[in-house]
Amino acid sequence: MHEYSVVSALLTRVEAEARSHGATSVHRVTVKVGEQAGLDAGLFETAFATFRAGTVCAEAVLDVERVPARWSCPKCKAPIEVGAPLRCAPCNAPARLECGDEIVLGRIEMEVPDV
Repeated sequence: MHEYSVVSALLTRVEAEARSHGATSVHRVTVKVGEQAGLDAGLFETAFATFRAGTVCAEAVLDVERVPARWSCPKCKAPIEVGAPLRCAPCNAPARLECGDEIVLGRIEMEVPDV
């Protein structure tokens, strides 16, 4: 259940960004999560809803953008098709994960007072 520690780190980062911009509230947080990141989407969303209380994100919406896993051959750069063995047919090299294991804070929509 590392979803809770990921959400804790996420809220800490968002609060720091909001504070640095003088924001009074955060309306939306967008996170890109790879399908190989090992996060349970339901637990992640529940943890965010639970831990945002009492923070600048108290009313924020969490948008989770799914990033599909993409594999390729490190030698010849050929893509490995979804469902295929994780080995390059021509090179016989083991496949490398190009993307799909990330957890990235993509966007913060916040309210900043007029100056």
